[in-house]
Amino acid sequence: MSWIKKIGFLTAFIIPSLTVLGFYSGGYWNWLTVAFVFVLIPLADHLIGEDPENLSENESLLLAEQFYYRFITYVWTFFQVAFVLWACWMVASHSLDLMEWIGFTLSCALVTGGIGITVAHELGHKKSGWERFCSKLLLMTVCYMHFYIEHNRGHHVYVATPRDPATSRKNEPFYRFWIRSVFGSYFSAWKLEKERLSRRKQGFLSLRNNMLWFTVLPLIFCALIVLAATWYLQEMAWPVVVFFFGQSILAFTLLELVNYIEHYGIVRKELAPGRYEKVNPMHSWNSNHRLSNFFLFQLQRHSDHHAYAIKRYQVLKHYDESPQLPSGYPAMILLAACPPLWFRWMNPKLKAWEEEVYNAKGSG
Repeated sequence: MSWIKKIGFLTAFIIPSLTVLGFYSGGYWNWLTVAFVFVLIPLADHLIGEDPENLSENESLLLAEQFYYRFITYVWTFFQVAFVLWACWMVASHSLDLMEWIGFTLSCALVTGGIGITVAHELGHKKSGWERFCSKLLLMTVCYMHFYIEHNRGHHVYVATPRDPATSRKNEPFYRFWIRSVFGSYFSAWKLEKERLSRRKQGFLSLRNNMLWFTVLPLIFCALIVLAATWYLQEMAWPVVVFFFGQSILAFTLLELVNYIEHYGIVRKELAPGRYEKVNPMHSWNSNHRLSNFFLFQLQRHSDHHAYAIKRYQVLKHYDESPQLPSGYPAMILLAACPPLWFRWMNPKLKAWEEEVYNAKGSG
């Protein structure tokens, strides 16, 4: 991997830097991060173009073991915790008008959700206890710790089937999908954890139930921040509560937008009642847009991730046969937020994928 790509993954830190700069500049500058993500990055994606290059097998084996790429994700983990603490202190100690509040909260969500959940997703798939701890820590800052359970033991098993709440259906508007995915994934995580405890003959209402911890820990984290700010300011720090849960909702909404984009309308063939064909690179939408892939640790090479979930982000491959998105995630998020435009752009592409799959099976 060239040195440009090696440095490219550090671009993720531009997002929080712009958020801090925008806050201290004040006023409409609090929207600087939003403009950068949803205007400049899509334009740059269009101008710079795609990167379909794949590493050789030997290069992949060597690169997968390089500590540098893991180190970036470790640094991000504790950087994000510090960033959230800083942001909470800023809203507690500064007076913001409504426009500044919205801009700052959304900008912070682009840090914690747009980048942070992406890093948590990467780390949560790994075998290392340290990396899994970092994943949970990141998810705690956005009140979405159940994602660690449901994504790994639910979504990756049932993706592209009716049983998966995080697979968007054909002609399903994002806002309907959001309700099903957010609540369905949460209750699915409880069910999966109950099954795990039952297999181990452990009690459901016990300290071994991870969902109890995952539900309570974000509340404890927020409460500690509020208590600390209240003690220092000598007045109740209610703005921290509003901000913390506001940025959390926006952060996991960004995650659900990405889920919606990645799996829209894709369906695996049912081989027998309740049994589906194995997940392959045809079962996720893919994007090779170079710049947005740097910011998102190559999450947009999602087809390879679902086919080989344990692969590290720096060695994910492009597959020509995977369905391809017309742009990177930032532009597609804007499109998904407007269902009529989304259907107009994506339904013809989905139809082409369906025909390709049908023809492939017919010729086989």
